[in-house]
Amino acid sequence: MDNRHHIAGRAEFVRTFGVSRETADRLERYAQLLLQWQPTINLVAPSTLSDVWHRHFADSAQLLPLAPPGPLHWLDLGSGGGFPGLVAGCMLAERGGCRLTLVESDVRKSAFLREVVRQIGLAAFLAVDIVTDRIENTANTTRVGAVDVISARALAPLDRLFSLILPYFGADTVALLPKGGDAESEKRVAEASWAFDSTLVFSQTSDAGRVVCVRNLRQRYGEDASQRRK
Repeated sequence: MDNRHHIAGRAEFVRTFGVSRETADRLERYAQLLLQWQPTINLVAPSTLSDVWHRHFADSAQLLPLAPPGPLHWLDLGSGGGFPGLVAGCMLAERGGCRLTLVESDVRKSAFLREVVRQIGLAAFLAVDIVTDRIENTANTTRVGAVDVISARALAPLDRLFSLILPYFGADTVALLPKGGDAESEKRVAEASWAFDSTLVFSQTSDAGRVVCVRNLRQRYGEDASQRRK
């Protein structure tokens, strides 16, 4: 998809990403719930509500082609309104055998995520776990373990974000991290303390945006990750 192509609504989303009618139905109900809950909980920037299919659904869906094929355990940190993790889950439902873990410390936002999962019936197609807790809580590392894919949108600069995602990294883990025009500079800062393999992929929804794809993340100089989180 051209990165300047605008996804105006459901029909264009289906054409662009090739999802099934059932997936489109789930996303459409998701969009309705987002509009219903937004006046009570600030889930997304109000200015983006009229452009949900592009700004949130397509922005999230563009990560799927960057993920490995087959069954996956997808971990989304700081899920908020469910972007990109819950959208990824809706699409992964077509694969079968997948697992989705959403971590969101805000109780009200977690309640929203649970209601969306319930109303769209997502748990019938993949295992869904919503963790209402701080990402930094070490108990979550044991509970979740190493995963296949980690995503996080607008959560923290890369240097800080790497401290949060490192405990969930395995030998084959890939982190898919949407960023703005500052992706290059964030990457340079992170390189002072972290060793990693990465590629920058042009965003399909924003000319300035990039998706930072990270593999083989490790700390330099043996620094303790728990100290970096303070």
